[in-house]
Amino acid sequence: MRTNVYIDGFNLYYGALRKTAYKWLDVRRMCEKILPRNQIAQIKYFTARVSPQTGDRSQAIRQDLYLRALGTVPGVSIHYGHFLVHNVHRRLANPPPGTNPYVEIVKIEEKGSDVNLAAHLLHDGHQGLYDAAVVVSNDSDLVTPILMVKQDLGFPVGVLNPHRRTANAIRDSASFIRPIRTGVLADSQLPATLADGSGTITRPHVW
Repeated sequence: MRTNVYIDGFNLYYGALRKTAYKWLDVRRMCEKILPRNQIAQIKYFTARVSPQTGDRSQAIRQDLYLRALGTVPGVSIHYGHFLVHNVHRRLANPPPGTNPYVEIVKIEEKGSDVNLAAHLLHDGHQGLYDAAVVVSNDSDLVTPILMVKQDLGFPVGVLNPHRRTANAIRDSASFIRPIRTGVLADSQLPATLADGSGTITRPHVW
């Protein structure tokens, strides 16, 4: 079954990769291991670039290396949202007596990735570019486009869940759900050294 995969990069990272040694992930190999009966066609990876405002320079360098490495994987395309950074006032949970209960904080929001994922999922379905779709995320905001593809277009939509628990709304809407297990991540790592049009790409020693 010709299958397109739509990956919420940040949901995958924070749900399955952040505190592991498996961040140098070959997403195609991961999908093929979890879905051995599906013919994986396009894999679309949705993320936003880290900047000095949203992370330190080393984070930005590591992310850039990984995205370059990911770009060498056949059939994978990367689609970018952006970060929104602004100052907001928030109330402290337990302010000291006699003090101002409000503090100013820097709020960082990743914008666009879930909307971009939903748009591509629906557009590709209308174009007939897959027989089944798979979403890599546990974000319940994606329930509506999942249901639209299932109910209006008639294509099954599965979910590969990066988190230990599945959101109730996702469980109720997906055609099937598969967990992303540590063993699969360990067996789905990119080579330590690759090359693209800009030169050699080497996996960071520390992440």
